[in-house]
Amino acid sequence: MMLMVQGCTSDAGKSTLVAAICRWLVRQGVDVAPFKPQNMALNAAVTEDGGEIGRAQAAQAAACRIPAHTDMNPVLLKPNTDVGAQVIIQGHAIGNMNALDYHAYKQTARSAVLESFARLRARHACVIVEGAGSPAEINLRANDIANMGFAEAVDCPVILVADIDRGGVFAHLVGTLALLSESEQARVKGFVINRFRGDIALLQSGLDWLEARTGKPVLGVLPYLHGLQLEAEDAIARDLVPAAQTDAPRLRVIVPVTPRISNHTDFDVLRIHPQLDFRFIGPDEAIPPADLIILPGSKSVRADLAWLRAQGWDAAIARHLRYGGKLIGICGGFQMLGQGIDDPHGLEGEAGASDGLGWLDMRTVLQPQKQLRSVSGRLCLQDAPVRGYEIHAGVSDGPALARPASRLAQDGETVADGAIDSGGQVLGSYVHGLFDEPAACDALLAWAGLVAPRAPDLAALREASIERLADTVAAHMDTAALMRILHAEQGAA
Repeated sequence: MMLMVQGCTSDAGKSTLVAAICRWLVRQGVDVAPFKPQNMALNAAVTEDGGEIGRAQAAQAAACRIPAHTDMNPVLLKPNTDVGAQVIIQGHAIGNMNALDYHAYKQTARSAVLESFARLRARHACVIVEGAGSPAEINLRANDIANMGFAEAVDCPVILVADIDRGGVFAHLVGTLALLSESEQARVKGFVINRFRGDIALLQSGLDWLEARTGKPVLGVLPYLHGLQLEAEDAIARDLVPAAQTDAPRLRVIVPVTPRISNHTDFDVLRIHPQLDFRFIGPDEAIPPADLIILPGSKSVRADLAWLRAQGWDAAIARHLRYGGKLIGICGGFQMLGQGIDDPHGLEGEAGASDGLGWLDMRTVLQPQKQLRSVSGRLCLQDAPVRGYEIHAGVSDGPALARPASRLAQDGETVADGAIDSGGQVLGSYVHGLFDEPAACDALLAWAGLVAPRAPDLAALREASIERLADTVAAHMDTAALMRILHAEQGAA
């Protein structure tokens, strides 16, 4: 069995709907796996087979209650400039390409996509596929491997989802369908309308018109679900909402949104923490006073470091530390804290070197071979357990590393990670997910000055959100029709 969810636009809800359908199928006793042929995202996850995929597919794997695998997202594009990206095939980087070069490379990428999909189908009874962007992008139709080009290649049925909260939902659905070929139109088995607020009775006449106009059923109208705690595919999640705030003074935490920020899901638990006043600070925004500044990961560390300087963050950080504030750098942000960053191979742009911010006595050299691994160990603060993953090309070295931030288990040995400066104000780590374990989050925030920290259990909140999504599918979708589509596809095969 297989089914593909395509969207009329980016952020229509494809990733969320795939996760919802996957968990609903798991409840029915179906062995199901997620798949996204091609993903463009800077939020990545490390898989059990030692590669990297988009975080949305890792979250969907969790919805299926199976480990994430590189076959679930065989092509991952990680933008490092406005016109180019690092290309990752079946979990491993093969190099940087500009848009035209990648377009020419698509036939090779297609082979990897079909190979990974065949392996997933052989291992699982059902595969739920997520498209990318919109299938109606005329300029991207040639050699398409992300939407209808893939669906046609593997003879996969499709449902089309649109976001009514954006407005123009009927135009989105009818217009998208009209721009497809006849065979692609026939492949669309129905529509899902997402993020609906209000009385469904006021929408019914539109639904009737849509079905009469297109001959396609509306399989569901999904409500706008507030407060979901799900990992964003790439853009900073607009639906992630904070928990109820406490009356006690809150720790002020700020994070710069650099042009190539990566794995901003590192901060999901901080965004919902009831004891924090957490803010992302975008371009040209005033940098407010804070107790803790965190420099995030980056796909283009030297370029993002230059951006930080242009925005005045170097001076703001110096002032912040002078008045006793704390500073954390994660992955690329950790590299920025050193004396310098060397990119002799031009892995993230032009080959060259940049001066770091100089808060840690170390230097980083970017190497062609990425470090990709899941990690666990203990923070050197309060001996708190920490768990996460590493994705980085940089190798750091220098006296600062003699005072590590954590000690991690690796290949049967204990290895040091990161650094804490001698003054106890600056901490750096290569571990993504540094705050996800409640005990580690509490230790880090206590170090930053928060009295009696009590971190939310992010894993439990995410699991509850996935369950809530499955409840929504059961309550608001025609699940009998959904199963008929899946079983009809199986019979046709």
